[in-house]
Amino acid sequence: MKCGSGLRKRVSSMSDGVRVMWMRSGTSKGGYFLHDDLPLDEPSRDAVLMRIMGSPDVRQIDGMGGADPLTSKVAIVRKSNREGVDVDYLFLQVFVDQPIVTDAQNCGNILAGVAPFAIERDLVVARDGGTPVTIFMENTGQTAVVLVTTPGGVVDYYGEAKIDGVPGSAAPLPIEFKDTAGSSCGALLPTGNVRDVVGGIEVTMVDNGMPCVVLRAGDVGVSGNEAPEALEGNAVLVARLEAIRLACGPMMNLGDVTKKSVPKMTMVSAPENGGAISTRTFIPHRCHKTIGVLGAVSVATACLLRGSTAYELAETGNGKQRSIAVEHPTGEMTVVTSLNEAGDVVRAAILRTARKLMDGKVFP
Repeated sequence: MKCGSGLRKRVSSMSDGVRVMWMRSGTSKGGYFLHDDLPLDEPSRDAVLMRIMGSPDVRQIDGMGGADPLTSKVAIVRKSNREGVDVDYLFLQVFVDQPIVTDAQNCGNILAGVAPFAIERDLVVARDGGTPVTIFMENTGQTAVVLVTTPGGVVDYYGEAKIDGVPGSAAPLPIEFKDTAGSSCGALLPTGNVRDVVGGIEVTMVDNGMPCVVLRAGDVGVSGNEAPEALEGNAVLVARLEAIRLACGPMMNLGDVTKKSVPKMTMVSAPENGGAISTRTFIPHRCHKTIGVLGAVSVATACLLRGSTAYELAETGNGKQRSIAVEHPTGEMTVVTSLNEAGDVVRAAILRTARKLMDGKVFP
């Protein structure tokens, strides 16, 4: 949602502060709120969140945001009334330099932190040892199960699990995704084709949890191993990717995506470090320093689709269980996939970690 003027009036009722937990979750960072701690009407809620993050401002100097889309994220959580589900989770992306708050996408990185947050806020009763938390993702209608380490019934953030893009180690948070195909676009392949031509470039439009346009890096004049800063500084490339993205939006049943953060644009090339595929992803106007969790699931799926733009470049192995290591600028993210007899991806799991950074009040 795009928010206009009148922010001060809308946030004045929250001058005593808003309860929040700030977490690093996966390779993202953001604020975790209980649903009832924020205004219920969207314009007021979005105004409050922009004030909290310090948007719109490229520095976000007057808020908690880190001047990067990866650190300007929000999770809103509440106890679920759905059968077999513990909590409902709404993800919001607060744009850094524009007055926009959008729910047009999901975020698998922020998802990881929802589970320990739900336990800490007494929405889920912890077990001794490990506690599975079933989460309904409101943005896309998907369900995921996250296993939280809870010795003695208490969340433990410390452990030996490591993920690329995050220094040090933490307790593991394995995530199993369910029913992700077509969650935003209505079908795994929104156009019905494994490959289309848009703007003279062959692309695969895929949605297995995150709408992505997958294209070969070489087709747009880059190698695919450049640093994100170099790609962002390539004005010709950025303009070309955006033109393709805007054309793909309606084709993917996403409508006009001018002010949306989807689809993501992933350029793929042959793997360089022993993985399955190498990627550089625009999200949509900044080049991701890693790759989003659900973006990795969609790209891994594209690697397994015969005839896709990624298929012939990818090293995917054999069998019904495939570990697809998706290389990105700071390492790799492995997606563990299960295939049915027809070769379709029916299950995807991934490992993340999270760390609680602060718990208290933030003042909009």
